[in-house]
Amino acid sequence: MNILFLTLANINSISERGIYTDFLHKLQKQGHSIHVVCPNERRERKNTEIHVDKRFQLLRVKTFNIQKTNILEKGLATFLIEYQYLFAIKKYFNKTKFDLVIYSTPPITFYKVIDFIKKRDNASSYLLLKDIFPQNAIDMSLFKRNGVLHKFFKNKENKLYTISDHIGCLSQANVDYLKKHNPNLDFNKLEINPNTINPFFIKYSKQKKNLIRLKYQIPLDKKIFVYGGNLGKPQGLDFLLETIIQTKRTDVYFLIIGSGTEYNRIKIWFEKIKPQNASLISFLPKNDYNKLLATCDVGLIFLNKNFTIPNYPSRLLPYLEMKMPVISATDAHTDIGKDIERNKCGFAIISGDSDGMQNAINKLLENVNDFNIMKENSWNFLNSDFHVDRTCKLINEKLK
Repeated sequence: MNILFLTLANINSISERGIYTDFLHKLQKQGHSIHVVCPNERRERKNTEIHVDKRFQLLRVKTFNIQKTNILEKGLATFLIEYQYLFAIKKYFNKTKFDLVIYSTPPITFYKVIDFIKKRDNASSYLLLKDIFPQNAIDMSLFKRNGVLHKFFKNKENKLYTISDHIGCLSQANVDYLKKHNPNLDFNKLEINPNTINPFFIKYSKQKKNLIRLKYQIPLDKKIFVYGGNLGKPQGLDFLLETIIQTKRTDVYFLIIGSGTEYNRIKIWFEKIKPQNASLISFLPKNDYNKLLATCDVGLIFLNKNFTIPNYPSRLLPYLEMKMPVISATDAHTDIGKDIERNKCGFAIISGDSDGMQNAINKLLENVNDFNIMKENSWNFLNSDFHVDRTCKLINEKLK
């Protein structure tokens, strides 16, 4: 079968590890031909290009910057991307008949591309709903409810849901949200299809871990609480900085790794405060990030407390993959914290609850045996709920 995948993710090879490449690679190994369309953002200074390999074609389309940029360019890029993708697909895949088109949010502006492929090829369509837009922008006060932009993007959202034959939601809370806020939607389209990966545990000796920690000037004798990933407004990182200040335990050290619109502000904060129990590292290549992550002890998830949509951050998966207990500090609407506690691999609090955060840190470290049990529970949680086989099974069912 020929599968077309539309995404904003920066994909260079199907053999890369990630929530998209893992299931695409497995589908390819199962005999399907995979065609990926992703952006060559303006910052890359590259034109549209196509790379062809056995049963895999990668079409990188020249676009404006759409991620980790200012709101004006992001808006323009989001508006134009469906036209840019559609033009490129007509040019480079004009003789390819697709059986299934898969696409992820963001963005919600792929309607014209999907409509074209469905009509031309009689293809099925599958939406991987990773983000609920424009409501998340309303939650972050990026534009006004019922304003011109809200109405424009809400119309785009409705059209995307309508044209999708199947909608894979990240969790039960996401399914419930769509049912509540989209009463005219065909609920039979909805199913739970979470972020998934092909798990791979990195086990280092103590000596190897120490060498990696020394490379990044991280203490050898402390428990490392790590936050890795995007540093943006949606993460509500003020509470992370507050937690660093309020944590007085001498056996705890915080490590922040990532990039994003809030990075410079956080860097200035570190330069001004000079915390002795924390350090900030900018973006790392994926392999280096995973190696450093494997030397850490506890994973941290933060979300802005103003969210009314049930976000389910993918950063949870690498934490579980490294057998780390997790503390989630989120809004009240997501069910990620409930899942973490139900699987007994960490603790959940509401963002801004300083006492709750300190209690969670203390509980994690008060008993070595309980901590080790949580580590194994994290690995089991990953394999039971977030294994790539789950996504592949759901997609293959649609192809049949």
